[in-house]
Amino acid sequence: MVKLKEVCRHVRSKNAGPFWVTFDLFFNGPENFGKYHNHPALGPDLFERLYGADPALVRHYPVPGLNMVKISHARTAPQGGVVERDMHCGQQFVRLLDVELG
Repeated sequence: MVKLKEVCRHVRSKNAGPFWVTFDLFFNGPENFGKYHNHPALGPDLFERLYGADPALVRHYPVPGLNMVKISHARTAPQGGVVERDMHCGQQFVRLLDVELG
């Protein structure tokens, strides 16, 4: 099984305003982009399991010209809340790196 970190040259996460988080997956070429950008393993269920996101609020935005996909989901609590541990969501991508893509 191939892992996400093996088919992407760069993976990052960041806040997308106070109510959303976004992940940018830059695949290492058009072949891997075509094969994996819409892979079921990267679906809403993954973001529910890893981040507690509402699956109905997970969005995929493919950008073929850059061989990347942007995946966004609504935060479970607004940015800057009492229990916030990563205000800018800069470390959230780490959980995705070992996701297996059949």
